[in-house]
Amino acid sequence: MSKHLLLLLLLSVVGAAPVSAQPRLVLQITVDQLRGDLPWRHMEQFGEGGFRYLADKGVWFTNAAYQHANTETIVGHTSLATGAVPAVHGMVGNIWFDRGSSELVYNIEDPRYALLSADAGVDKSREIDPTQRVASTDGRSPRGILSSTFSDELANRYGGESKIFGVSVKDRGAVPLAGRSGKAFWFSKSLGNFVTSNFYYDAYPDWVSEWNGAGKLNEYAGSSWTLLNSPDSYQKLSEDDSPWETNFPGFNRTFPHSWGARNDKYFTTLLTVSPAGDELTLDFVKALVNAERLGQDAIPDYLSVSFSSTDYIGHLFGSSSLEMEDNLLRLDRTLAELFAFIDEKVGLENTLIVLSADHGGPEVPGYLRSLGDDVEHVDPEYFDTVALNEALRQASGVDVDLVKTFFTPYVYLDQRLIAAEGLDLAEIQRDVAELLMQRPEVFTAFAAVDIAAGRLPDSPVANMVAASYLAERSGDVHVVFGSQEFIADFDGLTVAATHGSPWHYDRHVPIVFAGTGVKSARVSRAVTPYDIASTMANILEIEAPSGSVGEALFEVLPVKKIR
Repeated sequence: MSKHLLLLLLLSVVGAAPVSAQPRLVLQITVDQLRGDLPWRHMEQFGEGGFRYLADKGVWFTNAAYQHANTETIVGHTSLATGAVPAVHGMVGNIWFDRGSSELVYNIEDPRYALLSADAGVDKSREIDPTQRVASTDGRSPRGILSSTFSDELANRYGGESKIFGVSVKDRGAVPLAGRSGKAFWFSKSLGNFVTSNFYYDAYPDWVSEWNGAGKLNEYAGSSWTLLNSPDSYQKLSEDDSPWETNFPGFNRTFPHSWGARNDKYFTTLLTVSPAGDELTLDFVKALVNAERLGQDAIPDYLSVSFSSTDYIGHLFGSSSLEMEDNLLRLDRTLAELFAFIDEKVGLENTLIVLSADHGGPEVPGYLRSLGDDVEHVDPEYFDTVALNEALRQASGVDVDLVKTFFTPYVYLDQRLIAAEGLDLAEIQRDVAELLMQRPEVFTAFAAVDIAAGRLPDSPVANMVAASYLAERSGDVHVVFGSQEFIADFDGLTVAATHGSPWHYDRHVPIVFAGTGVKSARVSRAVTPYDIASTMANILEIEAPSGSVGEALFEVLPVKKIR
């Protein structure tokens, strides 16, 4: 008898999820950079109805981790949407080098589908968010995703009658989960509005225009992000004036953090890098649910909400900062408000709630040093294109610049020049990998030729690198920095921390199911976020996404008799 069958029989005795009607709404929540331990670290500080509702009423998987190496935002969101690893779904990084155009491209960039709002692109945010800086067009679509998504399969099952939406401050948080069959909205920092592209609409629905024109952002003008509770109620794992926090344009280093005036250059950006970004997302979601009447009939609808503030705050202040602690308390309130709203409009008993994260995040080296650990940020100077080319010249004796660019974790080589010079690409890839492994901050580096041929060692890190590899998008060399070591420089903006590694802190996320047909449990067995799409598909009795590699989580599945 298999292990899973035995557990299913046990569940049928001790209390498996009961047979219930299909959910009328699937509410999939993604909290950007919510490391798996953080909700439990602060559970006693949370109020009722948010994380505690999930802990009391849901099945919470505490040992969930991604099995790919490049743990970035688009990668995790697309893995949640497809149940696939990046080698299958194709989103190998927030940015990759397009060999045809010889330019760095942004993951969901698509010049065929322009944004509906003029000047809704990336002008002001370019100084803050380097993943937006490289986008050469305002066009956005999910066409670059190579697998179907859960939302696509839901649309297939119901002939397009399911209402499907994805919402986030980040375009890369909204688009993957909406898939090709849904509608996606994201926040434009330049306009202070939620926007979309003509992949989804020819013109904004009236309710979107009404929300954008209602002046919701004005409520924050001239105000500040202050502590939610009394200062003595916080854990305060790190001090307010920690020297390892970022020098962020316009933001104070300590509470209160001023958002500034409505017409200030960074006003809208500062909102998104504070809990206000999640609050605005929630307000927009409420308008969407009301206007589109989600969950109001027997055909199941789907709503993805990705809350982005935790990610920005993790980058700026770190996972153990006072800012992160206050943000999580405010996120808990936001979740409680969302669940109460959905309960009123749809009924939680009619809603399948799924919460996870696109990736985790590290601790700030300065915080770890305060605890006695000997950790430093990686000096980015050695890893820029000029330095890498100089090192390669000295090591190989080849007197041309063969490195095209380095964008973590990938080194891209000038393959055309290598061919023109009559050099062996595989040999140069291995030379670069060996050169990088001489650096003390580099744990390992793999040549693409060896990844593609399956010649990597049988190790956890190597397997995760292979799961991230797609020949036409991945780099010539995949670099893995050591544990707790990372480059914390975003084009001149120093941040406190950044994710993207195969280390557990970057892969560890929560997985929680609650609502329709789900009984409470806390599960510690090892699972992966790829299992989420398969589980949702099983609950709704639809086909899993085309590239899905996950298994249905049996602790969540209702026990059903054959009709």
